[in-house]
Amino acid sequence: MPMKRVPEYFCKASNAGMACLTLASAGLLLIATLGAMAPAYAQTPAQAQQTAADIQVSNTALETGIGQTLEDFFTAALEYSPRLQVAEAKRDIGAARRRSANGQLLPQISASASISDNRQDALNRISEYRGERLALVLRQVLFDWRVFSQRGQAYALENQLEAEYFAELSVVLTSVAERYFDVLQAEDALRSIQSERESVRNQVNQVERLYGLQMAQITDLYDAQARLSAVEAEELLLSSDVTLTRDALRSATGLGVGSLYVLGEGSALPEVDGNLEDWVQRARQGNHQIRAREYSVEIADRRVSEQRGAYLPRVNLILQQQRSDLGFDNVPISRTDSGYVGLDISVPLFAGGSIRAGVSEAVSQQSIARSELRQLNLDVSEQTRLSFLRLKAAERQIEAAEKLLESRTLATTARRRGFELGTVTSVSVLDAVREQFMAERDLQRIRYDYIRLSLYLRRDAGVLTSDDLIDIGNRLDQPAQ
Repeated sequence: MPMKRVPEYFCKASNAGMACLTLASAGLLLIATLGAMAPAYAQTPAQAQQTAADIQVSNTALETGIGQTLEDFFTAALEYSPRLQVAEAKRDIGAARRRSANGQLLPQISASASISDNRQDALNRISEYRGERLALVLRQVLFDWRVFSQRGQAYALENQLEAEYFAELSVVLTSVAERYFDVLQAEDALRSIQSERESVRNQVNQVERLYGLQMAQITDLYDAQARLSAVEAEELLLSSDVTLTRDALRSATGLGVGSLYVLGEGSALPEVDGNLEDWVQRARQGNHQIRAREYSVEIADRRVSEQRGAYLPRVNLILQQQRSDLGFDNVPISRTDSGYVGLDISVPLFAGGSIRAGVSEAVSQQSIARSELRQLNLDVSEQTRLSFLRLKAAERQIEAAEKLLESRTLATTARRRGFELGTVTSVSVLDAVREQFMAERDLQRIRYDYIRLSLYLRRDAGVLTSDDLIDIGNRLDQPAQ
């Protein structure tokens, strides 16, 4: 049964810039020219409103609190995961800091008012009067390199936190899918061991019947019974694995685990196109952690510029309008209205070496950020290569495991026939049964490993989308009723 399509929550990085605020005065136009603007990470303003939190769990899962499809669980995890909520809150902090940095370059308007009762004693003459002073001041930054650099840092920080959010989102979804397939693998292994138990039990019954007819030795009977006990003990262990994996899936998503859609023997596995170098290049360009680290380097570069900007002058435009009936030292005067327009220019001369120290610290942090970016590029490239090579190896292993299972099944059939004819011992039959079901479980394991590796590869390359998970979910079969 196909699953419902959910909105795509990953967006490709684009070169679209953030819209600039319209500035009215010439000073604000100067700001727009000198201030560094950073490109928005991976989203347009319209796309930014459509995040993973907007994706809702299917009605059935919401009503019952029990999930069945892969879609049920990964959509539930988007709202349930505390790690994702933390990443989203950090992204909101980045947006708030960007607005705050922009606010420093907008006009700063303040108003003040004072009303006072005054008593003056001069030359034995006492006079009492009330005074009023009202003022309205507008201050506009015209040139402040440190403020410009801080705004550039705020934009880069917002983009960095955006990239970290999408990196966390891909980790959460990959983790949920991995736990989902852990449950399926454990259940398949349990069904396999149950089939093996029944096969061994049938062999034990045959040996007991032959032993009753004195056509089998007691050692054959004991060996068959020991094999049955060993299989039953392994069945208990695999049953515990099913319980543990189902609980792990529930704890990651908050949904109860119902009858899951299964990976049937005829289910097609997802295909991975391209060669090794293609995927390594994709990872270097699209990995969300690398993108976040690149913005971290940009922040470090702008921080160096900010510290060096402390040597430059600062220019502010000041407009002031004041009404007062008090003069110097609160002496009463006739009410006056005065306006003031001026430029406030401040030039640093000496700060005790603190500016030089700040520049030195910023340069060291810049070097650290660049080294961390280089190391992350190396790690991601190596991890992508390993995932791709393991994926291709898994493709060949699946083919080999299918042929091995087929040969083991034929061998078991042949030995059973030989046992019936008296040419093969029961020990040989039990060995063949064991080898057959071990080959079956190995094939199951390799198929699930292939799916996990395909998810890891797409996650590391930064190209994992909802369509990938939906495509995998559509390959699964309905659970047996």
